[in-house]
Amino acid sequence: MAALIGVITLQIVSRVFFTAVGWTEEVARFLLVWITFLGATLAFQRGRHIAVTFVVDALPRRLRQLARIAAVLVALGFMVALIVIGYRYMQVQSFQKSASLRLSMTYVYAVIPLAGAVMAWYALVDLLELLIKGPTAHDANSGSGEVPLP
Repeated sequence: MAALIGVITLQIVSRVFFTAVGWTEEVARFLLVWITFLGATLAFQRGRHIAVTFVVDALPRRLRQLARIAAVLVALGFMVALIVIGYRYMQVQSFQKSASLRLSMTYVYAVIPLAGAVMAWYALVDLLELLIKGPTAHDANSGSGEVPLP
Protein backbone atom coordinates (compact mmCIF):
# COMPACT_ATOMS: atom_id res chain seq x y z
CA MET A 1 0.00 0.00 0.00
CA ALA A 2 2.89 2.32 0.81
CA ALA A 3 4.43 1.58 -2.59
CA LEU A 4 1.12 2.38 -4.30
CA ILE A 5 0.85 5.68 -2.46
CA GLY A 6 4.45 6.50 -3.33
CA VAL A 7 3.99 5.71 -7.03
CA ILE A 8 0.78 7.72 -7.29
CA THR A 9 2.41 10.63 -5.47
CA LEU A 10 5.34 10.48 -7.90
CA GLN A 11 2.89 10.45 -10.79
CA ILE A 12 1.06 13.54 -9.52
CA VAL A 13 4.22 15.47 -8.66
CA SER A 14 5.85 14.64 -11.99
CA ARG A 15 2.76 15.71 -13.95
CA VAL A 16 2.42 19.00 -12.11
CA PHE A 17 6.05 20.09 -11.89
CA PHE A 18 7.92 18.11 -14.54
CA THR A 19 7.30 15.81 -17.46
CA ALA A 20 5.03 12.90 -16.54
CA VAL A 21 6.81 9.68 -15.65
CA GLY A 22 5.29 7.10 -17.99
CA TRP A 23 5.66 3.93 -15.97
CA THR A 24 3.88 5.13 -12.82
CA GLU A 25 0.36 4.43 -14.10
CA GLU A 26 1.30 0.87 -15.04
CA VAL A 27 3.03 0.16 -11.73
CA ALA A 28 0.07 1.61 -9.82
CA ARG A 29 -2.32 -0.66 -11.73
CA PHE A 30 -0.20 -3.74 -11.05
CA LEU A 31 0.17 -2.87 -7.37
CA LEU A 32 -3.60 -2.41 -7.09
CA VAL A 33 -4.15 -5.90 -8.53
CA TRP A 34 -1.72 -7.39 -6.01
CA ILE A 35 -3.23 -5.43 -3.10
CA THR A 36 -6.72 -6.59 -4.08
CA PHE A 37 -5.83 -10.28 -4.07
CA LEU A 38 -3.65 -10.10 -0.97
CA GLY A 39 -6.35 -8.11 0.82
CA ALA A 40 -8.86 -10.80 -0.13
CA THR A 41 -6.64 -13.42 1.50
CA LEU A 42 -6.44 -11.35 4.67
CA ALA A 43 -10.22 -10.88 4.71
CA PHE A 44 -10.71 -14.61 4.14
CA GLN A 45 -8.34 -15.48 6.98
CA ARG A 46 -10.17 -13.15 9.36
CA GLY A 47 -13.65 -14.25 8.22
CA ARG A 48 -14.47 -10.75 6.95
CA HIS A 49 -16.01 -11.65 3.58
CA ILE A 50 -19.74 -11.07 3.26
CA ALA A 51 -21.77 -13.95 4.64
CA VAL A 52 -25.45 -14.41 5.36
CA THR A 53 -25.49 -16.76 8.34
CA PHE A 54 -28.90 -16.33 9.95
CA VAL A 55 -30.18 -19.65 8.57
CA VAL A 56 -27.06 -21.55 9.63
CA ASP A 57 -27.08 -19.87 13.05
CA ALA A 58 -30.69 -20.99 13.58
CA LEU A 59 -29.83 -24.66 13.00
CA PRO A 60 -29.20 -27.12 15.82
CA ARG A 61 -25.55 -27.54 16.78
CA ARG A 62 -24.81 -30.66 14.76
CA LEU A 63 -26.54 -29.39 11.60
CA ARG A 64 -24.77 -26.05 12.04
CA GLN A 65 -21.43 -27.84 12.07
CA LEU A 66 -22.34 -29.85 8.96
CA ALA A 67 -23.47 -26.71 7.15
CA ARG A 68 -20.22 -24.94 8.03
CA ILE A 69 -18.17 -27.95 6.93
CA ALA A 70 -20.06 -27.97 3.62
CA ALA A 71 -19.45 -24.24 3.18
CA VAL A 72 -15.73 -24.62 3.87
CA LEU A 73 -15.54 -27.53 1.40
CA VAL A 74 -17.22 -25.42 -1.29
CA ALA A 75 -14.80 -22.55 -0.56
CA LEU A 76 -11.86 -24.98 -0.67
CA GLY A 77 -13.05 -26.31 -4.03
CA PHE A 78 -13.32 -22.76 -5.35
CA MET A 79 -9.80 -21.97 -4.14
CA VAL A 80 -8.38 -25.07 -5.82
CA ALA A 81 -10.11 -24.02 -9.05
CA LEU A 82 -8.68 -20.52 -8.61
CA ILE A 83 -5.18 -21.96 -8.24
CA VAL A 84 -5.49 -24.13 -11.34
CA ILE A 85 -7.16 -21.51 -13.55
CA GLY A 86 -4.89 -18.75 -12.23
CA TYR A 87 -1.80 -20.82 -13.00
CA ARG A 88 -3.04 -21.56 -16.52
CA TYR A 89 -3.86 -17.90 -17.09
CA MET A 90 -0.42 -16.94 -15.80
CA GLN A 91 1.15 -19.31 -18.32
CA VAL A 92 -0.96 -17.98 -21.20
CA GLN A 93 0.01 -14.40 -20.36
CA SER A 94 3.71 -15.23 -19.91
CA PHE A 95 4.49 -14.23 -23.49
CA GLN A 96 2.94 -10.79 -23.08
CA LYS A 97 5.04 -7.86 -21.87
CA SER A 98 3.72 -4.76 -20.14
CA ALA A 99 3.65 -1.62 -22.25
CA SER A 100 5.94 0.69 -20.29
CA LEU A 101 8.20 -1.52 -18.21
CA ARG A 102 8.39 -4.47 -20.64
CA LEU A 103 7.78 -6.66 -17.59
CA SER A 104 6.53 -10.19 -18.17
CA MET A 105 2.85 -10.33 -17.27
CA THR A 106 3.60 -13.60 -15.46
CA TYR A 107 4.65 -11.53 -12.45
CA VAL A 108 1.43 -9.55 -12.48
CA TYR A 109 -0.84 -12.59 -12.74
CA ALA A 110 1.19 -14.72 -10.33
CA VAL A 111 -0.85 -13.27 -7.49
CA ILE A 112 -3.95 -15.22 -8.60
CA PRO A 113 -2.68 -18.74 -7.86
CA LEU A 114 -0.67 -17.42 -4.91
CA ALA A 115 -3.73 -15.86 -3.26
CA GLY A 116 -5.77 -18.96 -4.10
CA ALA A 117 -3.17 -21.17 -2.41
CA VAL A 118 -3.06 -19.03 0.73
CA MET A 119 -6.86 -18.94 0.97
CA ALA A 120 -7.00 -22.70 0.36
CA TRP A 121 -4.59 -23.15 3.25
CA TYR A 122 -6.79 -21.04 5.51
CA ALA A 123 -9.87 -22.98 4.38
CA LEU A 124 -8.08 -26.24 5.17
CA VAL A 125 -7.19 -24.95 8.64
CA ASP A 126 -10.83 -23.93 9.19
CA LEU A 127 -12.00 -27.35 8.03
CA LEU A 128 -9.64 -29.14 10.41
CA GLU A 129 -10.77 -26.91 13.28
CA LEU A 130 -14.40 -27.71 12.56
CA LEU A 131 -13.66 -31.43 12.40
CA ILE A 132 -11.46 -31.54 15.51
CA LYS A 133 -13.01 -28.96 17.82
CA GLY A 134 -16.60 -29.58 16.85
CA PRO A 135 -19.52 -27.22 16.37
CA THR A 136 -18.20 -24.49 18.67
CA ALA A 137 -14.89 -24.01 16.77
CA HIS A 138 -16.27 -21.36 14.46
CA ASP A 139 -18.27 -19.63 17.19
CA ALA A 140 -15.27 -19.28 19.48
CA ASN A 141 -13.00 -17.93 16.74
CA SER A 142 -15.49 -15.70 14.96
CA GLY A 143 -14.07 -12.54 16.50
CA SER A 144 -17.45 -10.85 16.26
CA GLY A 145 -17.91 -10.53 19.99
CA GLU A 146 -21.07 -12.63 19.90
CA VAL A 147 -21.72 -15.25 22.52
CA PRO A 148 -21.81 -18.78 21.01
CA LEU A 149 -25.22 -20.43 20.94
CA PRO A 150 -25.72 -23.44 23.25
